[in-house]
Amino acid sequence: MLDILHREFVYIWYYFEVQLRQIVFYWALGIVIGSVISVFGKQKIHSLMTVIQDKHLGAFGIIPASLIGIASPLCMYGTIPIAASFSQKGMRDDYLAAFMMSSILLNPQLLIYSAALGNFALCVRFISCFLCGIAAGLVVRFCFKDKHFFNFDGFSERASHDTDPNPFMRLLKNIGRNIKETGLYFLLGILLSALFQRYVPQDVFASLFVNNRGFGLLMAATIGVPLYACGGGTIPLLQQWLADGMSMGSATAFMITGPATKITNLGALKIVLGIKHFAMYFAFVMLYALVSGFIVNLIV
Repeated sequence: MLDILHREFVYIWYYFEVQLRQIVFYWALGIVIGSVISVFGKQKIHSLMTVIQDKHLGAFGIIPASLIGIASPLCMYGTIPIAASFSQKGMRDDYLAAFMMSSILLNPQLLIYSAALGNFALCVRFISCFLCGIAAGLVVRFCFKDKHFFNFDGFSERASHDTDPNPFMRLLKNIGRNIKETGLYFLLGILLSALFQRYVPQDVFASLFVNNRGFGLLMAATIGVPLYACGGGTIPLLQQWLADGMSMGSATAFMITGPATKITNLGALKIVLGIKHFAMYFAFVMLYALVSGFIVNLIV
């Protein structure tokens, strides 16, 4: 019995170590770049939203609003108070929808993590998230033209954690917080990937995601809802799935539904959207993920 356990541990450790060596560089680089942007560029990024409002760009303002959402390094619980402050200053709901949607799906740190999946997957993730922000903004603009979509009552911009007078110390403390917040999920994702490699037969995976791409697309969009906990933690899983034959369309659907339906994000969104708009948000995310995945599969 002990020999069997030892053998299994050796196998899992081997897969774990290989995966760790493949991806740890991207995780570390993402931590550093995300912290640099958070400490030195966050205020500049968010001030650009005010510039968009002042330019009176109409529907075209949705495009830069979505880009700024991707550039923002904040999590959802940091994004909502920022959006609330924008709303109090008269920011349009369609701009806020584009900003918040793309911010939920992607940030600079996760963008760097995703480079571990290859250049094509990186481009697909960026473009699909960017277009999702635009789509959300357009839906709010044309379907809620004369109505408020968000309710930010009770939300206000939180004080920054980066208050140390020494810039270098501010950066180090931010890096430390990022490691603390993502490190466990990152290692857990690698462990799940190692267990997947060891115990999930190739033919079972192929029957789910390779042989039937339509079902695989729906399956990927669905499992993104309960499985996604942290962006960095899912990269090892996606890397292994893609290596085993998962279509890029299925990976795209997972990369949309995962962060958009992460439990911590849903809790915050339910408060600012209300039940009716929250249900619409969920339906929009699932539909967009499926359509995006289908289009990517057609292109590939």
